[in-house]
Amino acid sequence: MILHELIDFEILRLLWWLLLGVLLIGFAMTDGFDMGVGALLPFVAKTDTERRVVINTIGPVWEGNQVWFILGGGAIFAAWPPLYAVSFSGFYLAMFVILAALILRPVGFKYRSKRDSARWRETWDWCLFIGGFVPALIFGVAVGNVLQGVPFHLTEILLPVYEGSFFGLLNPFALVCGLASVAMLVMHGSAWLALKTEGVIAERSKVFGTYASVAVIALYALAGLWMALGVTGFSFAEAPVVDGPSNPLLSEVLHEGTWMVAYSERPWIVIAPILGFLGPLGVLYGIRAGREGLTFLASKTAILGMISSVGLTMFPFILPSTTDPRSSLTVWDASSSHLTLFVMFTTTLVFFPLVLAYTAWVYKVLWGKVTEKDVLEQSDSVY
Repeated sequence: MILHELIDFEILRLLWWLLLGVLLIGFAMTDGFDMGVGALLPFVAKTDTERRVVINTIGPVWEGNQVWFILGGGAIFAAWPPLYAVSFSGFYLAMFVILAALILRPVGFKYRSKRDSARWRETWDWCLFIGGFVPALIFGVAVGNVLQGVPFHLTEILLPVYEGSFFGLLNPFALVCGLASVAMLVMHGSAWLALKTEGVIAERSKVFGTYASVAVIALYALAGLWMALGVTGFSFAEAPVVDGPSNPLLSEVLHEGTWMVAYSERPWIVIAPILGFLGPLGVLYGIRAGREGLTFLASKTAILGMISSVGLTMFPFILPSTTDPRSSLTVWDASSSHLTLFVMFTTTLVFFPLVLAYTAWVYKVLWGKVTEKDVLEQSDSVY
């Protein structure tokens, strides 16, 4: 037996779909609070010292957190090449805006303290705001468009052709998803600041966290209702071949009905939206009870539930097509080869635990609250 045949092609495809979900959720849980803190920076901190406190809560960890984003992009490129080709070409301008905003973060961190000028520092603080708010919004808009389907088709030689426009992505449902994403990450950033700071900054963060939690519940419910009543789903015309060649054009896909049929076919997936609602409710309780650790854990639970609900509802679709449903990309027909998935999976088994162990060690070393005394005693620090 050839070594890679030890694991069925079907199982490997499913495992990489799960791993991709883990990477995206990990990115939202880690770099998500960085973006949330950046979006909150001009509002929870009024003085330069307060802003330095806020920045120092994420300054030592944001670069490591962003690794999850890189790993997610790498996983899409290697495990799901058609998904990478369609999304990164069709969403090119949106990706460019995200990258431009993310570039402002390291520049803002490194440059804001280079001059002792209030206007200079305030300018870079607003750059950090853009670096947090804009990616959070566009990531949510992208999810909203994926749920509705994307206007693309595959040629007979599987060349992807995107037929939409950047402004076409900014449709009402996608914008609701974008606002839900912003609210979710602002809530997460608030929970982080409540955990890592004290005094007036922590109190302001709790206020914003309360508002953001209520917004998450309302927007998540609105998006779910809208998806049930106004978003057409996708389904296979007949049972798909789960271990066949990676060629979407071999399957017949229907663009009709609703995504919500998934909950009658797989009732257990209802746990995801339940967690999506329980998470922000837990944040509200944690804030009122003054339990910062519980608040942060509840915020992570909300992220887990909300992102999982998208993937589980759409499964096995990962990027459906509105202009040619037959071109829709699914878990079963858009992956790399059996051998490629196997080699990547065995490599992941070795290195992924090391990444988790190192990340846990970093957070343990850097644990504790950041105070004004800390930053004032380090007046020559980068942040």
